[in-house]
Amino acid sequence: MKSYFIRLLNYDHFANTKIAELIIQTGATGKPVEIMAHLLTAQQTWLKRLKKISAPLTPLWPDWPAEAFTTIIDDNYQQLLAYMEAMQPDDFDVVIEYKNSVGDFKSAVSDILAHLINHGTHHRAQIGTILKMDGATLPGLDYVLYLRNLNQTV
Repeated sequence: MKSYFIRLLNYDHFANTKIAELIIQTGATGKPVEIMAHLLTAQQTWLKRLKKISAPLTPLWPDWPAEAFTTIIDDNYQQLLAYMEAMQPDDFDVVIEYKNSVGDFKSAVSDILAHLINHGTHHRAQIGTILKMDGATLPGLDYVLYLRNLNQTV
């Protein structure tokens, strides 16, 4: 299970990097930048929860400049990768208790990790739709395309 989630995280890093590069290349402002900042801050929030770090509620829609995205993407990736690499098989079944603005919740670590990946895919699709409507040519971000390209370079 660990190798599977690390493979998904590697894909997530690749896709986040590509969409951030497109945001910067096109000079996009507004919603694409806002959504990307949200995606990245959500990763940080979930990582804190996974590590059982108590932290004040941070804005889920921060006002971050697009130029900061690449550094944040890489930092989030390195921290999540280190967390996953240290995991033992039973850690995926551990239930994490956390609080958000709505209430108190519990989720298994494996479900949180799946959510992290799906959340990123969802928001990258939103960003891609907006950028495409503004005339941008989108990179191929499908997971299967990522795997095909990865397997060709190995």
